[in-house]
Amino acid sequence: MPESVKIVIAEKISASAVSQLKEPGWIVLTAEQLNGRLPAELESADALIVRSAVQADAALLSHAKKLRVIGRAGVGVDNIDLDAATRRGIAVMNTPGANAVAVAEQTVGMMLAMARHLCRADALMHAGKWEKKSLQGTELRGKTLGVAGLGRIGMEVAKRARAFGMEVVAHDPFVSVAVAKEQGIRLAGLDELYAVADYITLHVGLTPQTIGMINGAAIQKMKKGVRLVNCARGELVQEADLVKALEDGHIAAAALDVFSDEPLKNSRLMAMENVILTPHIGGSTFEAQEAVGVQIAQQVREYLKHGVIQNAVNVPSVSAEEYAEMQPYIILAERMGSFLAQISEGSMEEISLRYSGRIAEWKTDLIRNAAIKGILNQTLDEKANLVNAASLADSRGLRVHEAHKEKASAGGAGSVLSIFLKSSKEEHLVKGAVLRGTAPRLLHIDDIDIEAPLERDLIYLRNRDVPGVIGKVGTILGEASVNIADFSLGRRAGEATTEREAIAVVHVDGPVPADVLKKLEGIPAVRQAKSVRLF
Repeated sequence: MPESVKIVIAEKISASAVSQLKEPGWIVLTAEQLNGRLPAELESADALIVRSAVQADAALLSHAKKLRVIGRAGVGVDNIDLDAATRRGIAVMNTPGANAVAVAEQTVGMMLAMARHLCRADALMHAGKWEKKSLQGTELRGKTLGVAGLGRIGMEVAKRARAFGMEVVAHDPFVSVAVAKEQGIRLAGLDELYAVADYITLHVGLTPQTIGMINGAAIQKMKKGVRLVNCARGELVQEADLVKALEDGHIAAAALDVFSDEPLKNSRLMAMENVILTPHIGGSTFEAQEAVGVQIAQQVREYLKHGVIQNAVNVPSVSAEEYAEMQPYIILAERMGSFLAQISEGSMEEISLRYSGRIAEWKTDLIRNAAIKGILNQTLDEKANLVNAASLADSRGLRVHEAHKEKASAGGAGSVLSIFLKSSKEEHLVKGAVLRGTAPRLLHIDDIDIEAPLERDLIYLRNRDVPGVIGKVGTILGEASVNIADFSLGRRAGEATTEREAIAVVHVDGPVPADVLKKLEGIPAVRQAKSVRLF
C-alpha cells in the first residue's frame, strides 16, 4: 500500500499548487479546512506549508511530533524558527527565484518612475494641475546601473536594464567574471560600483556583513545625484543616513519597497517628494504567487517521496540529479557509521571523515550527516536524521572533522569514504565504497584490508590468526541454524605468527541470538564477537 503522508497547508495557496500534492494515500489539509486546529493537526503531520502570516515558532513546532519538512511559499523565513526546526530534524525550504521576474519588473518600474517623475505627475494630474516643465525627466539609456547582488533577481534586473541601453556594473563575490561577461555585466568592487553608478539597486541577502550597508560612509562614495532602489530587505539601508542624503541632494531620489519595520509608520520618508514608497509588493503578482505555491508544493512532494532536498535553508540542498548520484554514498556512510558504533565501546568523542576520488568534489554535507546519523542512532533516544545530525553531534560535544582528497585512491575503487571514530575506550578506522553501482561494501577495518557487504545482519569477529577458527565459527552457527550468506576474511599484513590478528565479517540471514555470540566468544582464538544490524 502507498505510504500514508499528511500535509498541512496553513495558508492559502493556489488550487494548482494543492494539486501537486495529490498522491495516493496522502492526506492534504488546506487552510480553509483547519478551522483554528493547526497545533492539533500538526501532531500527525509530515509536512507544513506556510506563507508569511503563520509563525512556525518553537511553541507551534512543539506539537509537531513527526514533521519532516516546512515549506515556505516565498523567500523570507523570518516567521520560522530555524534553530527549533533543525533540532527537531525538520528541513525548512523556501522558493528563491520563483518571484524573480516580478521583483525585477518592480525594480525597473521604480527606476522609470524616478527617471520620469511618474508618481508626482500622476498626483498633480489628479489634483487638476497641468505642469509639464517641472516634470522633465531623464532617460535610462546610456546610464550606468549598479547591481549589488547577482542572484536570480539581480540577473533578471540586469537583463532588463541592458534592454533599455544601460551599462550594468555589478558586485557579487560569488559570481565568476566569465558568467557575468556572458550576460554583458562588468564585475567591480563595491566602492567602484558606488562611484560610477547613476542608479543603484540592492539584491543581496541579509547577513551581518550587509546589514546597514547603505550608510553615511557608503553614500559619500556614491556619485552625487544617484538614485537608489531597494526591493530586497529594509535592513540593508540606514534610514536616517538615507533621509539626510535625500535632503541635501547627494541622493536625488529613492524608491523603496521594503523597510526595517513593516508596516512603515511615522517615517520621515513618507513626507519626501523625491521618495517612492510601496508596501512590500515586489513579489506580489498573480504569476509570482502562483509560481511560489506550485514550486514549494513540488519541492515538498519530492522530499516526502524521494528525500530530495531543494532550496533548504537549514540543510544543504541538492538537485534531483545530484541526489540520485549521491544516494548510494549516503546509504554507505550511514551503514559505515552504524557499523562503527556497534563494534565500538565507550562514549563517542570524535568523528573524522575523509573523501577521496569523485565524491571529494561533491557537496558532502549530506554524506557527513548520514555517517553521524548512523553513529548517533545506536545510542540516542532523540533520533538523528540528515537534517539534525550535525546539530545533535555538536550539542553533545562530539567533534566532527572532514577532509577531501580528490585523487582517486590506489586501491582500485574510484571513490572511497573513510570514517574514523574515537571513543573514550578505543579508536577504529573503516573504509568503504559503492561497488557495482549501488552495493555498499567495506574495504578496510583498522589496518586490515577486507571486503565485506554492508547489509542487514553481520557478525564482527577479531581473532588470532590461527588454524581452525573458521571451522569452529561455521559449526557454532550451523548448530544454531544461523545461515551464512557471506564470509569475509582479512588479516594484518606481515610475517605469520601465532599472534597475528585477523578479522572476519560474517553476513548471515537473520539476527544472531545472544547465546550464539557467547559461544563464538568462547572460541579460544576469538578476542571479540559482536552482532551488527544494518538497515
